[in-house]
Amino acid sequence: MSELLSVALVCAGTLLAQDCSRDTALDVIIAPAHTPIECLMHAQTMAAQAGLPGGSDRYLKIACEHRRSEAEPGPVTRRAS
Repeated sequence: MSELLSVALVCAGTLLAQDCSRDTALDVIIAPAHTPIECLMHAQTMAAQAGLPGGSDRYLKIACEHRRSEAEPGPVTRRAS
């Protein structure tokens, strides 16, 4: 099992980058990755394939995270409707 996760966060243009997180994002896209380079490439590819709208009202923040163990509680991933 991969220990890394590619995370693409779609955040409101009015939100500062340091405040953009899984909790504040408009949309969250997650996929497993095996290396840090693969992690960054996956997140960009996922966002492009999802057809995220462009413009100044939204921006994309890409992050790589270590997968949490099942015993460790984590945030719930959600998708905007």
